[in-house]
Amino acid sequence: MTAMLSITGITKRFPARRGLLDMIRGRPQLAVHAVEQVSLDVHKGETLGIVGESGCGKSTLARCVVRLHDPDAGAITFDGTDVLSLKGPARRSFNRRVQMVFQDPYGSLNPRMTVGDTLAEALHVHAIVPKPAIPARVRELLDLVHLPADAALRHPHEFSGGQRQRIGIARALAVEPQLIIADEPVSALDVSVQAAIVNLFMELQDRLGLTLVFITHDLRLVRHMTHRVAVMYLGRIVEIGPTAELFATPRHPYTQALIRAVPMVKPGRRGSEAAVIGELPSPLNPPPGCAFHPRCRIADVACRETIPPLHPAPWPVACLKANG
Repeated sequence: MTAMLSITGITKRFPARRGLLDMIRGRPQLAVHAVEQVSLDVHKGETLGIVGESGCGKSTLARCVVRLHDPDAGAITFDGTDVLSLKGPARRSFNRRVQMVFQDPYGSLNPRMTVGDTLAEALHVHAIVPKPAIPARVRELLDLVHLPADAALRHPHEFSGGQRQRIGIARALAVEPQLIIADEPVSALDVSVQAAIVNLFMELQDRLGLTLVFITHDLRLVRHMTHRVAVMYLGRIVEIGPTAELFATPRHPYTQALIRAVPMVKPGRRGSEAAVIGELPSPLNPPPGCAFHPRCRIADVACRETIPPLHPAPWPVACLKANG
């Protein structure tokens, strides 16, 4: 199957701030290892979930895909086009075809503009419809996300968090994208509202034929709505596979620990042990070998010395033990 979006070897590091004492003593410049050699494909019409603890690089990877960050190494192709080389009209066309929905709906909306003006601006800038047709299209977009037509006359602060996220989704839909990357879109919302927004994404995917990348730390949502799951740890993909199979028989120790902590896996039961022992290592100084080895119950000497590659069968996993 040909991938709609193909990510190959993407790496992104951010220089850390150096104090005056560090400069005087000639200490080397440190960098945050946000994303390290990530490769994955997204196929047309699917929902790919990307999960992992906070700070594992999920959001940075998403921002590299939409060119909010330029990666330090690697390649990104969309429908066979080299995304990282795009400039001018070609880049604007890509930005229209691939949209992002952010975690904070209020922070991503202009508080001085009405909802109608926000949606109309996107329609006008990308020339989606003729100018006389813009008001009607704004009403259609609001209806798509189940908001009343009079919402167009109001400002973002007049809406609840869930309603603001619906507005953010409507703005993404305004330019008629093929792929939407949703970066923790429900993490700031109440549980009941989370379910409504997740159901809205699934409804829109079915109705509009969208492809979705859904980034979250909540495995319950991933199990409910995705076709495949990619598990990230300290900037790297450690396992990626079909959702049902991965939840039934996770292969990487980190994935196993995450799933043990999900109450829905065994209704009415929850393990007494912590999901993962120890603390997440600093991305300024990641451990040698397998980055998970300081927290892994089955790690040995080889795990501390060798970075495990993603082995393909039966689905990709980066673990020396899982691969025998």
